[in-house]
Amino acid sequence: MERAWASLVSQADAIADDITLTLIAIQPDWHANADPSVRADLRSSTREHVRRGIQAMAGMTPGANPVDLWRETGRRRARQGVPLEYCLNAYTVGTRMLWEAMVRQQEALGIDDRVMVLAGRQVWTDLDVQNSVMSSAYRKEAALLQRRDLQLQGRLLDGLAEGRGGDPAFAAEVQDILGIAADEQMACVVAAFDGSRDSPLRNPDDRLERADLMSFWHVRGDHHFGLVPLGSRPVATAVAELVEQLSACNSGRVGIATADDLSGFGTAFQLATHTVETVPRGRTDIAVVDDRLPQVLLTASPAVSALLVRRTLGPILTQPAHQSDVLLATLRALIAHGGSPTHAAADLICHRNTVIYRIKQIQDLTGKSISDPHDRLLLALALMALEK
Repeated sequence: MERAWASLVSQADAIADDITLTLIAIQPDWHANADPSVRADLRSSTREHVRRGIQAMAGMTPGANPVDLWRETGRRRARQGVPLEYCLNAYTVGTRMLWEAMVRQQEALGIDDRVMVLAGRQVWTDLDVQNSVMSSAYRKEAALLQRRDLQLQGRLLDGLAEGRGGDPAFAAEVQDILGIAADEQMACVVAAFDGSRDSPLRNPDDRLERADLMSFWHVRGDHHFGLVPLGSRPVATAVAELVEQLSACNSGRVGIATADDLSGFGTAFQLATHTVETVPRGRTDIAVVDDRLPQVLLTASPAVSALLVRRTLGPILTQPAHQSDVLLATLRALIAHGGSPTHAAADLICHRNTVIYRIKQIQDLTGKSISDPHDRLLLALALMALEK
């Protein structure tokens, strides 16, 4: 059997080149678009595989183990970005063509069928080992590369959240690695963990990818946040679609803010984080900053918010619970209807005069007039702060 394999040594390079041409014919598009260095490596690597494989089976190189070659090839193909299925197919095609070359030698060398059966068993058994060793090395290298990519992506997203998008050098790195132009519109999505180890957004990248939306995600403190390029569509339209897609995979509190370019992403991150806090804990909701500007303003300034409640609604809150609840409910109805006691009474299912009486109580306690636009704004903001 060793003599049979040895007869193919002189044909090793020719067999390898036939294998290479066959592989190109099987995947012409991929090879046409592959880097020239990868195409050159395919030919030289195939030659080395065939030559060392024949020599090992011919017993010509005792101690030379092709396993190291298979392992290194798996690692290299992963780094080159060659799909694993292409690598496995190449080994299968190569083994078949090598066996066909052996079959052509059978009659010339007078090899009987028993030897051919043993040689066939050997070459196909080696294929199983080849595939196992190469694919294991490929997957380990691919996993390592993915971890490095995720770490690099995380570093870039952290930098953007910190406001470094305005740095030309950093923006150029973001464009090179993530493919996002410095002047591209984007959304920042922030989801709160709220004490759980799991983000309320379940695999948002997969969901958005199915809708042809690219996204990049990272964890920062108690938040899972993402950058979603919006393209050239109107921002309102793009955000509405984003909310629709994320609603299908959301189970908690999420905030969204937009930025006109990379330099504004840090601000968008802060606004989206504040927007999350406008959603009460325990609720499932996706809030857009543009729809909650007053609430976001109050959330971003806790001291001002507390002062506003204390100075505006404080006297009402010190009343007995029942009276306080009635006056606050009346105030909400009045604010909702622009200060109209008639419409507020309809909402509260009570007489208009009752509402007018309560208005006098509110004015006496707070010193604020419902009919005054400035006072009404303060009261409305105070109610928002109280309910936050």
